[in-house]
Amino acid sequence: MKRLKILIVAVLLASCGTLVNYDYEKSTDFSQYQTYNYFDEMQTGLSALDTKRIKRAIDSKLKEIGLNKAHDADFYIDINSETVQYRNNSNVGVGVGGTGRNVGGGISVGIPLNSQKHTREIVIEFVDVSNGERLFWQAISEDTYTQNASPEKRQDNFDKLVEKIFENYPPKQ
Repeated sequence: MKRLKILIVAVLLASCGTLVNYDYEKSTDFSQYQTYNYFDEMQTGLSALDTKRIKRAIDSKLKEIGLNKAHDADFYIDINSETVQYRNNSNVGVGVGGTGRNVGGGISVGIPLNSQKHTREIVIEFVDVSNGERLFWQAISEDTYTQNASPEKRQDNFDKLVEKIFENYPPKQ
């Protein structure tokens, strides 16, 4: 019974986390890239303030990795975001079961406590413009978020998201 409880808690914690998928061009020599910048006319799909927050988080993380922001950069970053609103529906379940001579049945009704859930997908792409705008690294993250969070909480969420996105950059080849 104790193992079952631990398993349930582990599944719940894992389901609440951020999902990140990576892809990269296998022939890329990541050591050749030392400077970066953002595309000028980038349409992120985020608010202007959230765009500043995520760029601030990316700048901090890339500096920590050893990359520097420059006007004439080795590669450029593109950020795209899409928000999806899921609606939780009520559930009705019917069950019949028994042991020995006893037979029982039951009906359950699920009532959602939080009727809507917001999920945001953010795509971050690294593009080498000197090499014919060649995409060489991409991360796609999916995370739930609160729309009415405070500015401090939003920045904290972006910091954690960016930390998770770049935990495997550069990829080990």
